[in-house]
Amino acid sequence: MIGAFSTRAGRAAINLTDNVWFKDTLFARCVRILLLCLSAMLFWLVVTVPLDMWSQILFATCCLVLAFWARKWRTRATTMIMVAVSLIASSRYMYWRLTETLNSGTALDIVLGIILVSAEIYAFIVLVLGFIQTAWPLQRQPLLMPVDLRSWPTVDVFIPTYDEPLSVVKPTIFAALALDWPTEKINIYLLDDGRRPDFKEFCSEVGVTYLIRPDNIHAKAGNINAALPKTSGDYIAIFDCDHIPTRSFLQISMGWFVKNPNIAMVQTPHHFFSPDPFERNLQTFQSTPNEGELFYGLIQDGNDLWNASFFCGSCAVLQRKALLTIGGIAFETVTEDAHTALKLHRKGYETAYLRIPQAAGLATENLSSHVAQRTRWASGMAQIFRLDNPLFGKGLHLGQRLCYLNAMMHFFYAIPRIIFLIAPLAYLMFGAHPIAASAIQIGLFVIPHLMHSNITNTSIQGKFRHPFWNEVYESVLAWSILRPTLYAIINPKIRKFNVTNKGGTIMSAYFDWMNSFPFIVLFLLNLVGFILGVLRLTVWNDGETLTVILNMLWTTHNLLILGAAMAVASETRQIRTNPRVEMKITATLHLPGGRTMCCETENFSEGGFSVVLPAPLNIEQSQLLQVSLYRGSEEFVFPVKVMYVGTQQLGLKLEGLTTQQQKELVQCTFARGDLWLQRLSKVTTDTPMRALGKIFWLGAGGIFGFMRAASKRVLRTPQISYTKK
Repeated sequence: MIGAFSTRAGRAAINLTDNVWFKDTLFARCVRILLLCLSAMLFWLVVTVPLDMWSQILFATCCLVLAFWARKWRTRATTMIMVAVSLIASSRYMYWRLTETLNSGTALDIVLGIILVSAEIYAFIVLVLGFIQTAWPLQRQPLLMPVDLRSWPTVDVFIPTYDEPLSVVKPTIFAALALDWPTEKINIYLLDDGRRPDFKEFCSEVGVTYLIRPDNIHAKAGNINAALPKTSGDYIAIFDCDHIPTRSFLQISMGWFVKNPNIAMVQTPHHFFSPDPFERNLQTFQSTPNEGELFYGLIQDGNDLWNASFFCGSCAVLQRKALLTIGGIAFETVTEDAHTALKLHRKGYETAYLRIPQAAGLATENLSSHVAQRTRWASGMAQIFRLDNPLFGKGLHLGQRLCYLNAMMHFFYAIPRIIFLIAPLAYLMFGAHPIAASAIQIGLFVIPHLMHSNITNTSIQGKFRHPFWNEVYESVLAWSILRPTLYAIINPKIRKFNVTNKGGTIMSAYFDWMNSFPFIVLFLLNLVGFILGVLRLTVWNDGETLTVILNMLWTTHNLLILGAAMAVASETRQIRTNPRVEMKITATLHLPGGRTMCCETENFSEGGFSVVLPAPLNIEQSQLLQVSLYRGSEEFVFPVKVMYVGTQQLGLKLEGLTTQQQKELVQCTFARGDLWLQRLSKVTTDTPMRALGKIFWLGAGGIFGFMRAASKRVLRTPQISYTKK
């Protein structure tokens, strides 16, 4: 780690460039190389030194005490101590596995042992790369724009669309029209690959330029590239058609371009105001971080340390000159965004990441769409791995190569995850010993490895990923992404791009049998293995009681994870076409007789509000009223219909809005600059034990949900599923 953090990016992050020891002189280089060699020798000695049982217990205990002490302080220095201790514990385990547990037993034991240890090697590499990537996030802050507006660059806003409904695209266009930027220096373009007359008419009505092309070659990348010669802005802001930007988006993101002309791209997080299938079906929305929070909350920030922030296809600004230098948006793979960033980095350009949500969009509505989206990402990263592998070629420094490598290796988790889910069955079902060691020996090495990796990752990841949840995410997706990633490795030139459905409803709860079938099979296999374990303990005990118990504990863990996966497949109803956002916004209610009452929204959507009143109000349901919302000092009035009357609460439905009022509504709500920052503070950190307890209950619920769905399927109860709006 000493050598890694002596790079240019590392020195900038820890603010030591003025220290004589870090100046780029021959003497400093020699000192750093010497320190690195001494550290490597000491690390190797600690990892490989043989210890008897009690010495290993003492060593593991001391390491745990050190880790818990370091965790208490939660500083960057103590985080590095935890990383170092975790690497020692995990490296000792892997060294022991490779040198002492593979050379004995039957041929079956050896083959199964090699398969299992291969999965463990993959997990170990990803663990190490993850520490390098996330242990020291840069936490870049926005820079102010110059006072002189005449020096501000021109910006083109691109909103590509294909088959999304106009109701999904409208809010994004309305919000783009409100971007806080000089009017003469901004142009907004709707890039419609669907070539729809109603979209063209709408753009003409609101004053947005409508662009089409003669074909749909290269999908989204081709759509953007076709617009480049028809536009001329110095910079290009790109938003997916369902990502609604805040007014402050350009003010927040453009300062770094002015500061450093070599920056080619500034990326901001993808934030979602609707729950994804995990959050909705498990009822964890805003209480447990979703699947993407780790990437946008921590990994991208860690990438920024190494000048390796990725372009994510939306909520980003790119420098036109730099983009044209690489021939436009990359189209060779279906993950055109990450590939574009890789090309920019190879050309020597820099990228930046600001961990400030300045846009929000719709998450995937059902498991099927979610799986399809992740499958495309996995296939695309596998394509880049084959066609433009970051480990090779010119233009990247070591930190960038490792960050890109980890991003691509992440999507190869399917085979290792499946191996971990079936590994204990080798012993419970067939009596095989993939690990040629006693249960006590395994515990002495594997327990410190697992405990340290969990403690350290929990400390680093904090509120961005709760413990054990990555296993749930991977278990749900593993089988689905297995075939596409393998196929992309074999035939990387296939470029089928699928648009993710947005703006749909689920009219009736149902169980997704198609996507859940693989992990149902894995669950049943683990259940059989657990039953066989009970029989091994009670009926034919062969003297390996601890080994049986160890494998049964592993199987129990797998059953809980797979139970939670089955809970994700139990789709719940979603009949709202306009997702609600919980947010307190000052409002004024206009009552009959000219009276007004100050109130506050409890939540809002494109369709209406729920407002909290300071006192009970005598009002009838279905009554027509007006409500005022504010944007700074400006007031906007909207017609509403009373749909619900509570003691101090009203449910209001927006009625008959004009196009201008729809625009004003979006600009008063979804386009507020502080909106998504307030929502981020609701998610808190969790401990491994609390997280495991939560997954236990979710797993139990998933098992009962599966049993209920199975009984309905036997009785052939009809099911109604996903409906696209």
